Order: sequence, then structure tokens, then C-alpha cells
Amino acid sequence: MRFTAAHQSIAFSRRMLLVGGAQAAFGAVLLTRLGYLSISQNEHYTLLAEDNRVQLIVVPPRRGWIVDRNGKPLAINRSDFRVDIIPDQLERPTETLRLLASLLQLDPDEVDRIIKELKAARGYQPVQVAENVPYERYAAVTVRLPELPGVQPQRGFSRFYPTGPAVGHLIGYVGAASAKEFEAENKNPLLVTPGFKIGKEGLEETLEQRLRGIPGGQRVELTARGKLVRELTPKPDRSGQTVQLAIDADLQEFTARRMGEESGSAVILDCMTGDILAMVSMPAYDPNSFSDGIGSTEWAALSDDQRQPLRNKVLNSLYPPGSTIKPMGALAILKAGIDPSQRIHCPGGYRLGNRFFRCLGRHGSVDMRRAIAKSCNTYFYAMGHRIGYDNIAPTARMLGLGEEFDLPVVSQSYGTVPDSAWKRRKYETSKRIVERPDWTASDTLNASIGQGFLIVNPMQLAVMAARIASGRDVAPALVGRHDKPGPMLDLDPKHLETVRGGMWEVVNGDGTAGASRLPFPDIQMSGKTGTAQVRRLSASASRGQGGDWKYRDHGLFVFFAPSDKPRYAGAVVIEHGMGGARAAAPVAKDALTFLFDRAKALANLSALEQQWGGTLAERTARRAGAIEAAARAALLAKKAQG
Repeated sequence: MRFTAAHQSIAFSRRMLLVGGAQAAFGAVLLTRLGYLSISQNEHYTLLAEDNRVQLIVVPPRRGWIVDRNGKPLAINRSDFRVDIIPDQLERPTETLRLLASLLQLDPDEVDRIIKELKAARGYQPVQVAENVPYERYAAVTVRLPELPGVQPQRGFSRFYPTGPAVGHLIGYVGAASAKEFEAENKNPLLVTPGFKIGKEGLEETLEQRLRGIPGGQRVELTARGKLVRELTPKPDRSGQTVQLAIDADLQEFTARRMGEESGSAVILDCMTGDILAMVSMPAYDPNSFSDGIGSTEWAALSDDQRQPLRNKVLNSLYPPGSTIKPMGALAILKAGIDPSQRIHCPGGYRLGNRFFRCLGRHGSVDMRRAIAKSCNTYFYAMGHRIGYDNIAPTARMLGLGEEFDLPVVSQSYGTVPDSAWKRRKYETSKRIVERPDWTASDTLNASIGQGFLIVNPMQLAVMAARIASGRDVAPALVGRHDKPGPMLDLDPKHLETVRGGMWEVVNGDGTAGASRLPFPDIQMSGKTGTAQVRRLSASASRGQGGDWKYRDHGLFVFFAPSDKPRYAGAVVIEHGMGGARAAAPVAKDALTFLFDRAKALANLSALEQQWGGTLAERTARRAGAIEAAARAALLAKKAQG
């Protein structure tokens, strides 16, 4: 076929039409995209451009205070000095770090940490060099600033606990967020801001969201290369809430000091409202050490101490209650219909089959009140065997034993109030003869005197004492201040009066705690002593009253006062104290004395502290100094090795 000029003209026109159409379509696409970006996405890209130009430096909020029932501070914020580095302003990293290490006396591990964080740092966010810097070192850095571009000394706030270890287990402590905590909060930038700390234990942890506050921000304008142009209007932070506790700070500190060098715990409640006035676990750590950043040497010293200063013994230690539960047992016996005047002869123990269960002595003929006063095991063996422990366990639970309380705490161990159903559940699959599922008479006798399967924590003992003292269903309260009395328990007032009479004789008659009478003519304390074995008597020649500390019996005491109009109740447990009258009751006596006459109590305490080597604060400072010296020696040895 031959192409004519007409054909060529038509083909050319078609090509021109196709090319022109393609160009028009391409232009339309470009215009549409341009319109989409400039109109529809205008706000989005404006924000991105603003972000490139302006960066926000998070300003941590000040943490809320924790105060006692009278407004006295238990945890506050103290002004301190800190030094940070702005990575993008750092000009001579090696020389700057060398000079900072010299001025701030940084150890090699700290320098290594700073180098790693600087390598990972981006933008204008600061990297922490040191916090809680002594003023002299802070001033030394400040005067050398012209030589230290990128170094940013500033004032900040650190957590401070005025009474130190007296509130260690109660308040807890704060520390830098871990990687796990950072991830758990969706990588909240506040958590990695230098100087910001979160609650790590105790109330500091459980009340974190109330105490934390809302962060502020310092906006800075930067160049495309990240250099600072100017600081813009800052966004103010909002401090965390102040939290008021039911605690009496003075009583808390006195009780902690009065525990001396003992290992144990003490709880004092308002027996009408349940307010926890003092909750002490000793020995304790100094939360200020954790706030400042605890060293490995101090951590090892705390972890290896057999008296367990890291453990909150009020809520997390469980003990056989010993004879402190006899008032509870007496209420159960009365509820079962037994006349409190009925007498039991105590020849020094109770025979069950071919086994003789021993008493603490030969008490002769005793009724209920006398049995409580003299802590006669034989009476409670006999009566417990008569009514059975399934009739005692409900009263134990009514009085708070085995109960998990609604408290803002990290954890609590609530122990066991056994009965036949509990044992069947626990041991129904066991093949061991000693762990058979049927409840035996021996189990009843052991539980009736606070041994065997029955284990409780000190808070439960304090609640038991408070409920017996007031007859009310009081629940322990830690946060806030409460005035409303708890509801009445379903207990016969005559039964309560009988039991309280026995507890009065324990202290004010010829009972087991006669040496712990209050030093007032018109104020009396009622109570019950207890001695709890930590191993079988046959395994120890000293019967728990000597030998290695860890094998000695625990000493316990529950109490309330004034006897005629109860207001305060509580419990003291001295681990391996060898007896409630010997170790625990004197602590309760002095703590109650403090509530009624502070000057008299402090005078007595001063004399005791002279024997112990100084006040709690002095002994704590001395130990901290020894640990610091050991840490320095270890560091020098490490340097010498290489």
C-alpha cells in the first residue's frame, strides 16, 4: 500500500493528538496532586514543618508530697544541682568529658555510661551527666562553662524523706524508669527525661499517678542542622497531688526508733476508725539512698542481711501467732456456749492419746479469764478439743485473721486460717502420711494455741486486737483521715467483756506482761503475749530460748488502750525475740506512752539509744559511711588491677 501525503497528514495529526492528550492528562494529574497537597494536606505538612523547626524539651513535674494525718511531711522534694549535656551543642566531646570527670569526680563506670548515652542521643534532648551534685562541684562546673560548650548545669528537685528508714517500707522510694516500664507506658518521653523518677516501691509506686503530676515543656527553635535559634514560650508543668496518710509521723518515727536493733514490726491502729497510725518494719533501708541512686555495695549489704531490711514485715512476713490468738479462741469458745467460769485443771499439759501436749507451766485450776492471764495452753487444748476447730475458724476470720485488706500496697501475704475443709483441699492429692487430708485432733490442739497450720501477718494481729477492743468491724486505712467508727460486729458484748477482762489481767494483774504496765495511774493497757516456735522443740536443746539467733522463738504482743475506753490497738512482733513479754510488750508500752506523754517516752528512749550506739539516724549514717568506704576500697582495688 502506498502512503500518500494525505495519509501522512492524518497519521501526524493522530500522533499529535495522542501526545497532546498525554501531556494534558499528566498536567491534570500534577495539578490535582498539587491541589491535594496544598489544600487538603496543608495542615498536616504545616505541622511537620513546625516540628522540624521547633522542638519540645520535656520539663518533669514536681512530685506530689506525702504528708501525715497532721500535715507533717513524710516525702518531699528537695532542691538539688544537676549537670546535663546537650549533644548537638557539644563541640569537643573527649576534652569536655575529661574535664567534667575531673570536676565532678566521676568514676569510670559513669563516664562509660555517658559516652554510650551520647552516642545514642538525638536532637536537643539532654543527656544526664550527674545529679545531686554537691554545691562546690556544681560551682566548679559553672565557672568553667566557657570551656564546656554543650554542658548545661541547672537546678532540679530530688525526692527526700525527712525520717529516712523510719518510713522506708511504708513510703517506698523512687528511681529511674526501667526499659520495661518505658515500654509499658508506650515509650512516654517523660520517663527517659534526665532527672525524672517514678515510684518503685511502697506508696510511691501504688500512688504513682496521683503523685506524678503533668509535665511541662520548653519549646526551642532550631536550624535545619539542629542548632538553637531561640527559646520560645514555655509550657508550665503541673505538680502532683499531695497525699495525706492516716499515719501519725511522730508516732511512726518514735516506734521505728524504739525497735532499736531488733528485727520485726509494729502496727498501731485507731481501734474505732481503723486508721493506721504507725506501721513500722525494721530493720529498714533508707529510701534516700535509693532516691540518690543506690550503689551495688549497699544493695549487696541489704540483700545479704539475714534480718531482711528489704522486706516489709508488717504485710509480707507470716508467723505462727502463738498465744496472742487465745482471746480470739476464747470468744469462739464462748460463742459455742461454754461457761467462762468453767474450770480446767492444768497439770502442765494435756494428754491426747499417747501424746502429751505441753503447757508453759503447771497452772492448777483455771477458768477462762485466768487462762488468758496466765496464757494456759492446757485450757485452750481442752476447750478447743471439745468444740472443734471448725467452730473456732469462723471467729478467727471475723476478727481479721487470714484476711487480705484493701490497702494501697504493692503486695500482702495473708496467711492461713485452717479448718477441715481447708486441709482437705490442700492435701487431698498428697500421699504422705504427715500430710493427710483429714483434720485431726492434734491439728485442733496445735491451732488452738497459735501453732500448726495457723499463720498470720502482724497487720492481721493488729486488726484482731482492734476488733476485740472496740467490738467493731474496723478495716485498716492508710490513705486519708477518717472519723466514722466502723460498724458493730456480731459479737455478744458480755463475751467481749469477759475476754477484755482476761487481757487486762495479762498486764495489770499477775499475768505474763506485768512488767509492761503503762507509767500512768489512770491509763491502763490490756494485751496478750505470745511466743511462737520457729522449729520443733525436740530439735533444739535450748527450746527456742537461746542459741543461734535464727532458731530462737518469735516474741509477739497484741494490745489496746486505754483499757476502760479503748482508742488505740495494735501488735508488735519481734523476730527471734524469745518471748512476747520479754521483747514485744515493752515496745508496745513505750509506743503507747508516747501517745499519752511524749516527753516521758522520749526520755526513756534516749537512755535506750545510748546503749544501742546512738539514734536511728546516727546509726544509719554510720552504716552508710561504712558501706561507702567499702565501695571506695573496692573501686580502688579494681583500678589497681587494671
